[in-house]
Amino acid sequence: MKPETLNFFDRVYEIVNQIPFGRVTSYGAIAKYLGAARSSRMVGYAMNGSKGKDVPAHRVVNRKGLLTGKHHFDGTNLMQQLLESEGIKVIDNQIQDFESVFWDPSKEL
Repeated sequence: MKPETLNFFDRVYEIVNQIPFGRVTSYGAIAKYLGAARSSRMVGYAMNGSKGKDVPAHRVVNRKGLLTGKHHFDGTNLMQQLLESEGIKVIDNQIQDFESVFWDPSKEL
């Protein structure tokens, strides 16, 4: 990978590490905060590449609160289980009361 790609990933990981327990954010919100609003897919690639790193990737979902990255977690429903262990209610891969648990880095950092 290109050095600027790795740098972008590291910047994504820094933000994801700041998502509070019991809160979630979206790929797009992270991309927008980084000044790359059209790079939500790159944020997703960063989350896919976070395996083995100490990054709470389970707290990053799509803009509608869907657990679109769940297939990148080991085990059945691990992403959902991690979210539920933080008090977030998930039904059919959809976070319930998404607005109330959504964390916007542009407003919080």
